[in-house]
Amino acid sequence: MADKNMQEVKLRKLQENDLTALVKHANNKKIWSNLRDMFPHPYSESDGRNFITITQDDEKNYRFAITYGGHFAGMIGLFPQTDVYKYNAVIGYWLGEEFWGKGVATRAVQQIVEFGFKETEIQRIFAGIFAFNTPSMRVLEKNGFTKEGLHTRAVFKDNAFYDEVKYAIVKSKPGELS
Repeated sequence: MADKNMQEVKLRKLQENDLTALVKHANNKKIWSNLRDMFPHPYSESDGRNFITITQDDEKNYRFAITYGGHFAGMIGLFPQTDVYKYNAVIGYWLGEEFWGKGVATRAVQQIVEFGFKETEIQRIFAGIFAFNTPSMRVLEKNGFTKEGLHTRAVFKDNAFYDEVKYAIVKSKPGELS
């Protein structure tokens, strides 16, 4: 049964008809608590419309809707860096609460890492996870990400300081392009 569920996870471009589900799932303080402050809370229909427009016009980042069983479940993206970090990308993702604990995020991360390493020049994908977000850390670890360090009191969220845990996965050995 778990394998069947895992196969139902797909990544695709965000569509106009995702608006209702996007707003429904994004308007959740538990999700907001684990994301950067640029993610609004409460999350309105206007926020959703603006986000859909941004993703459709954005050619430098790789953002995808996560679907589970054909239904919009969340968002995932790779955000390439610049300058000496030009072969690095930050990974970011969130999932509607009703999809938690089903392996959806694990499979979505697996798919976007495969995409990033096969379809782009990205050599290293990294994330900064708030230290209290152990489920997200497990998702990354299941996908071969390595814990690289702890940044003490690096995050100020919801009027409190938190540590941030850095994770990364690399495509090739240092100094090589593959």
